[in-house]
Amino acid sequence: MKLYHAHPWDLDYRGAVAVQESLRGLVVREDRLATVRRVAGVDVGFEVQNTVTRAAVAVLKFPSLERLTETVARKPTTFPYIPGLLSFREIPAVLYALAGLGRLPDLILCDGQGYAHPRRFGIASHLGVLLDRPTIGVAKSRLIGTHDEVPDERGAWTPLVDQGEVIGAVLRTRAGVSPVYVSIGHRVSLPTAIDYVMRCTTRYRLPETTRAAHRLASG
Repeated sequence: MKLYHAHPWDLDYRGAVAVQESLRGLVVREDRLATVRRVAGVDVGFEVQNTVTRAAVAVLKFPSLERLTETVARKPTTFPYIPGLLSFREIPAVLYALAGLGRLPDLILCDGQGYAHPRRFGIASHLGVLLDRPTIGVAKSRLIGTHDEVPDERGAWTPLVDQGEVIGAVLRTRAGVSPVYVSIGHRVSLPTAIDYVMRCTTRYRLPETTRAAHRLASG
């Protein structure tokens, strides 16, 4: 599996921030993706008192969302929990899991932020730039930004704004449940990201990609 912008992972806080600052300009915020036939969900859990990172990838057929393949990888946890730098804690194991697929999916939905990040470079953007692959961030909670109330109907959304810039969307995937926070990762525009999240979501709050990966990561 080729990494287009490989960098060290054994970094301190300042070194990790410097990597984000150096790579964030490579994020492509427009649609540059081919026909999506295989879509994946990525999620990460931790074992043995957080000393082992457990990364899971579930690949689904698109648009039917039929389960195709899945993989789980474990690596020692080497980076501390620091909000805004979670990609340095999680991506090494994610890359290991993705390598186990043999063939990368056409689109990856990450359980976490993408552009909706203080430095505009959350885990979805970081992973997308490393792989030069279309990615979307789908987070269960807000990291930064403000937004208006989202109408209580499926598919309704409102912009997530930080310092006057739209950094994502607060999307109601199902009426009567809390919204999710969608942001571009790489090579996908925000409207397209919203569309794919909705097309991957059925009866539940979270996309089927995320649900499948979460079961693997937390099992």
